[in-house]
Amino acid sequence: MNAAAHSTLSESMRAASGAVCASAGTLSNHPPSRGGSTRIASAKRVGVGGLFHFLSKFAPHPRPLPTTRKSAREEGSRAAVPRSFLASVIAGAILLLVAAHPAAALDFPALTGRVVDQANILNAQNRNDITEKLAGLETKTTSQLVVVTLRSLQGTSIEDFGVQLGRHWGIGQKGKNNGALLIVAPTERKVRIEVGYGLEGTLTDAIAKFIIENSILPRFRAADFPGGVKRGVDDLILVLQGEGEEFKKHAVAQQPAATSDQMSDEAVLAIAGGIFLAICLVIFLVVRSVWRNVKDARSRGESGWSALVPDTSSSSSSWDSSSSSGSSFSGGGGSFGGGGSSGSW
Repeated sequence: MNAAAHSTLSESMRAASGAVCASAGTLSNHPPSRGGSTRIASAKRVGVGGLFHFLSKFAPHPRPLPTTRKSAREEGSRAAVPRSFLASVIAGAILLLVAAHPAAALDFPALTGRVVDQANILNAQNRNDITEKLAGLETKTTSQLVVVTLRSLQGTSIEDFGVQLGRHWGIGQKGKNNGALLIVAPTERKVRIEVGYGLEGTLTDAIAKFIIENSILPRFRAADFPGGVKRGVDDLILVLQGEGEEFKKHAVAQQPAATSDQMSDEAVLAIAGGIFLAICLVIFLVVRSVWRNVKDARSRGESGWSALVPDTSSSSSSWDSSSSSGSSFSGGGGSFGGGGSSGSW
């Protein structure tokens, strides 16, 4: 604002103020009559209001911001994108939680020996005989084979229960992963041979399937659970001791022949499915491993980097104790990847 405008504004304010004062003085010289006080107050309000109205002519007015009106379709599409993105994020979080907590939902039995008969289908003599055979196998080959019967699969599949139980117990030597499980679930009428990473080349899925269908299931169908378990253990010991060529021949002969067209289609599906499953498995293993390490570290009162680094001292010491002492048994830190075969009766 320049000097001339400032001078004009000052003179105008003085003139308006004088007019207001004159009006007030004129009104004050006349005695109040009926309604006189009302007129005086009204005049004062008019005078003050007029002053502000007069001053408002010289005040700058802000320009209104330009507004653009969008179509309802555009607004709807913009609102739909965050909703769909939020739904995707929620779905992904749920899947990660389900993958990260599978073991927390299962109640595993304690590893009390080489035979864990939770379903109570074996008598004491059966358990002792099988235990001696399994101990001899470990002494000869260092491979660990454990027989476990379950009261229930707790709502999951025997395949999922088996791989998680093998990892939870750590059957087999650490680094060699030469462990195996013979799992029987009488309530669900399921049986499975779970094979560790290091034994998948010796105890193949085909051989495991052959043993289940020819040695175990016929006896289970006849309600001979001890006979099926003992026969399955005998066959597994033969294979793990390197005497599985005969089983391999029978297993190959038992597999149905496939045509070339079927093989080509199955190969494409196997490649696509294998890639997808491999990605899912890697994500699952990483999340689950980190979660278990953090959980174990917190239970020991640790935090920070130690929560993400697995403690190998306990697993190695447990293997040493199981190897040197015949009165106790524990896993040696082996791992499982889902190899093996299942059956039902």
